[in-house]
Amino acid sequence: MNTSREGKKIYLGRAVLSGTVASLIMLLVILYARYSLGVGATFELIADRIAPLIPVMLFGKIIGIVGGYTPLKELGVISVLVAQTIVGIVGGIIFGRLFSLRDERPRAAITFLVIFVAGLWLLSMFLLWPVLGSQYRGAPAKTGVWETAFTLLCAYAAYGLTILLGYGALSSGRAEPEGSGAVMTARGAFLLPIVGVLAACGAGVLLRKLFGVSTIGYDGTQYKGADVRSITPNDRFYVVTKNVLDPAVSRDAWQLDIDGLVGRPRTYRFADLTALPSIRQETTLMCISNEVGAGLMSNAVWKAVPLRTLLGAAAPKSGIAKVVFHAADSYSDTIDFEKAMNPTTLVAYEMNGAELPAHHGYPVRMIVPGLFGEKSVKWLRRIELTERDAKGFYQQQGWGPSFVTPTHSRIDAPSAGSPLAAGKAAELRGIAFAGDRGVSGVEVSTSGGTTWRRAQIVYPGTRLTWVLWRYDWRPEKPGRYDLAVRATDGMGNVQTASVRGTEPQGSTGYHHLDIRVV
Repeated sequence: MNTSREGKKIYLGRAVLSGTVASLIMLLVILYARYSLGVGATFELIADRIAPLIPVMLFGKIIGIVGGYTPLKELGVISVLVAQTIVGIVGGIIFGRLFSLRDERPRAAITFLVIFVAGLWLLSMFLLWPVLGSQYRGAPAKTGVWETAFTLLCAYAAYGLTILLGYGALSSGRAEPEGSGAVMTARGAFLLPIVGVLAACGAGVLLRKLFGVSTIGYDGTQYKGADVRSITPNDRFYVVTKNVLDPAVSRDAWQLDIDGLVGRPRTYRFADLTALPSIRQETTLMCISNEVGAGLMSNAVWKAVPLRTLLGAAAPKSGIAKVVFHAADSYSDTIDFEKAMNPTTLVAYEMNGAELPAHHGYPVRMIVPGLFGEKSVKWLRRIELTERDAKGFYQQQGWGPSFVTPTHSRIDAPSAGSPLAAGKAAELRGIAFAGDRGVSGVEVSTSGGTTWRRAQIVYPGTRLTWVLWRYDWRPEKPGRYDLAVRATDGMGNVQTASVRGTEPQGSTGYHHLDIRVV
C-alpha cells in the first residue's frame, strides 16, 4: 500500500512538473511572437473577445470595484496567465495518469495528448475567431488571422511536445504496473527543472520588455489645468485605450483596404494616401468617459484626406447603412454613411505638423468631428461599407445609442485648493466645447448658478473646436463661493444643467468649483 501511494505521488510529481514546464514553454512561444512579430497574445485576444460582451453598466461597476481601468487590465493579464498555467498542469496530470496505468497505455496517452493539443487549438479558433485578425504591426487582417492561428498552433504543439519529452525524461524507461514503486530518473529530475527555469527566465524577460512599452503608464492621460493651450502639444494630448499593449505599426507593413458595398475595392499604401490632395483641420476630440470638469479632451490640427475622397474612388453602392472602421488591434467602430461623406470627416496622418505619435494612431487614424473620440478610430487599416446595422467594440457593450458630443465647459483656474484674497482681482479661466456645433458664448456664476455673467472668449477656435475663456472677478468678502460655468453652442442651445454620468451616453451637467476667499 505504501509503495502504491509513493508511486502515485511520483506519477503526480512527474505530471505537475511536466505540465508546468510545458506551460512555460507555451507562454514563451506566445510572448516571443507578440514581441517580435506583433501577433496578439492570449491575454489580449481573450480580453478583446470578452470585453464587448460585458454590459456597459456592469462594466462600469467592475471598473469601480477593482479601482480603475488600468487595474482591470492588469487583473485580466494575470488571470489569463494563471488560467493558462492551470490548464497546462491539468493536461499534464491527465497525460501522466494515462501514461502510467499500464504498459499498453503509452499509445493511448500520446493519442490523448494529440487530441488535447488539437482540441485546444480548435477551441481557440472557434472562440477567438472574431479577434484573430489582430496584428499589432499593422499587417492586413487576413494575414493577421493566419499568423495568430499558426502561432497558437506552434505554442500548443510546443506544449504537447514538452510534456511528451519531459514526462519521458522523468520516467524510468520501463513499464511500471499499477501498484509498483514508480521511479523518477535522476537525469530527468535534474534537466527538466533547468528547462523550466530557462523558459521562465525567457518569459520573464519578454514580459518585462512588453510591460515597459505597455499602456499602464499613459492610459487615462488628461489635459487640464491653468496651463491649457489652444492647441494641445502632442505629448500631452489625452489618451484612452482599451489595450494592454498598443499597436506599434510598421509603415512598410501597413495598408488601408476599402471594401464591402463598393464597386471598386481599393488598397492604399502610406505613400499612396499621402499623395492625395489633403487639408489641415483643427478639431477637438473628447472621450465618452470624460466626466464633468475632467480632462479627457484635447485639441489639435490634423493633416488628412477627406474620407469622402477615398469612398468616392471606391464607388459606393446603394443600400449602405454603416461605415465600419477596423483597427490593427481588432477595435472597430461605426458611423452613418451620411456622416462618412461629410467633408469634415477625415483620414488623418499628421498631428500638429508631425507624424501621428504611436499612442494616437500611427500611421493613420480617423477624425470624426461632433462624435465622441472612440469614433475617431486609431491605427486604421480597413474601411468597410455595409448594409448591416453593424456595432463597434463599445457599442456591443451598450454604449450609446447617441454618440453626439454634448456641450461641455469647465473651470481650469484657479484650482480648488488655491484660496483667493478678498478685494483683489482674480482671473478665472477654462474651456468650453460643443462638438461640431461651435460655441457662441460662455457664462460664469460665482453664486452656484443663481446669477450668471458673460465671460470673455479669448480663443474662439472654429465650430469643430473648443474655445478658451476668461472672467475677471473681484470677490468682495471672505467666505466660500460656489463657482460654476455653462456654455451656449453655435445653434443657441444652452448647456444642460441636468446631471448625467458617463455611462452610456457621456456625462452632462455644470462644472462647479468650491473656492475659499480669505
